[in-house]
Amino acid sequence: MTAIYRMSCAVWIVLLLLQLTPFSAGAVSSPEIKRQIAALQEQKKEITNQIKAVKEQYQQNENEISDIIARKNVIDQEINLLAAQIRNINEQISAYNTCIADQQDELDAAQVQYDELCRENRIRIRTMEEAGDISYWSILFHANSFFELLDRINMIEEIALSDQQRLKELRDAAQTVKEAKNVLFSEKEEQEGAKRELDDARLVLDAKREEADALLQELLRRTNDLKDLQESLTAQEQEFLIQIAQKQEEYDAAKRAEWEAYMATCVPETTAVQESASGDPSNDHTTVQNPSSTQWLVPVDYVRLTSPFGPRQAPTAGASTYHQGVDLAASRGTSVRASRSGIVAIASFSSSAGNYVQIDHQDGFRSVYMHLDTYCVSAGQIVSAGQQIGTVGNTGISKGYHLHFGISYRGAYVNPCRYVNLS
Repeated sequence: MTAIYRMSCAVWIVLLLLQLTPFSAGAVSSPEIKRQIAALQEQKKEITNQIKAVKEQYQQNENEISDIIARKNVIDQEINLLAAQIRNINEQISAYNTCIADQQDELDAAQVQYDELCRENRIRIRTMEEAGDISYWSILFHANSFFELLDRINMIEEIALSDQQRLKELRDAAQTVKEAKNVLFSEKEEQEGAKRELDDARLVLDAKREEADALLQELLRRTNDLKDLQESLTAQEQEFLIQIAQKQEEYDAAKRAEWEAYMATCVPETTAVQESASGDPSNDHTTVQNPSSTQWLVPVDYVRLTSPFGPRQAPTAGASTYHQGVDLAASRGTSVRASRSGIVAIASFSSSAGNYVQIDHQDGFRSVYMHLDTYCVSAGQIVSAGQQIGTVGNTGISKGYHLHFGISYRGAYVNPCRYVNLS
């Protein structure tokens, strides 16, 4: 992010310097303005790449926000489930506390009964012994017969056994209650341990949720920063487009001024056809050329015109059946010259035209020179009538060495023979 900001600021400073630098069509040459346009286009390209990078970061940031929100939702669901578990355990612990309290009441009641029975038994024995007239011995010795003695002994044993049984039952009941109480205490401790684990887990999830919230806020802040940066870069890109358009206008004005200055230095041409050795000028197509803006010159020293303008049978596969120029046969490497002065609009290669040059004559006319072996001019260059622009070749869709020479007016091709003496 920081690197993008630094780059953006650097480009913005360059843009401001360019805005403050005065460029005048009259003071700066067209090649220099062309270089300025190229520099602006390169800077605009850099801004465009930065915008693309920011958009990618913005999308990545949005994806991260979606992931964080999804993770946060999962954490929230886990926290809600833990809260439900904790509530359930709290209810269980509360129930255990109630059960333990009930068991304690039973245990206390059994203990009271046991203590009461023991007290009553001790009181009865003590009373019998203290009275002297009622004792186990007196009961035995007052028996009238042996059988009555046995009955009394059995009665005493039954009373003793009954007391012991009641005491044992009370002890057993108290022990049962105590054991049940201990079990409840143990289960309660287990539930409290589980509650502590859930509390710890909830603390961890709370920390994760806080972390996710903080990260989400950071991502949202970064999204706003990226949005602001994208808007800034888009404004810079738009400013570069305006600058490029202004420079293009300056370039066009400079080219026009240079053209007018060039035309002001031209002198009228005189043309003459040299006579051949036989004395018949009609058999020789060599032309003595002098620069001119009004007269079309023969572009090449040709041997013959092999294909005229208009309908024809295609000489080779891929060639047109309506010829939009003329073919002038010449040997390979023969010099090809500009038929009129103008500005080179195109100097390039195509699969059909091969190496070719197109010249804009600034008055609606353009001339084209195709199938060149080589060309020695470049787009934007000013050329004068008769200046060499290339050599005859056989490139593109061509059959044999020749020059395809064409003339167009306001975008429509016309017969070159109407302007150039090619008879």
